[in-house]
Amino acid sequence: MKLLTHNMMKSHCKGVVNGFPLKLSSTQVDVKEIEFNPDFINRMLSRLEWPVLVQIANQLGVGEGLPEMLPEEQKFEDEDVLKKIHHVLLEVEVVEGELECPETGRKFPISRGIPDMRLNEDE
Repeated sequence: MKLLTHNMMKSHCKGVVNGFPLKLSSTQVDVKEIEFNPDFINRMLSRLEWPVLVQIANQLGVGEGLPEMLPEEQKFEDEDVLKKIHHVLLEVEVVEGELECPETGRKFPISRGIPDMRLNEDE
């Protein structure tokens, strides 16, 4: 699961009001190189919950060099910063671990990079 995916997921358990951000714990993280596209990264910035991305990247040990805040125009010109954001969003992948609903504590496994968000009928 890429950190871009994590940044857009939330819990849909019964009774959950917000369900975001999902807590993330990992037992295996891989890095897979992907072609750099600065335009894509700049277009995605306005869709991200930036503080959550920075927090999770730091938690996984890959957040060094990420700005703490987005600029007001939500666009970066510095190619080194864009490459760092690209790396965190698209190249870092949680292969094994789990997500946890912040409201209910319900855990969702991540196996082979795929989060299993299926719920039981009573959830």
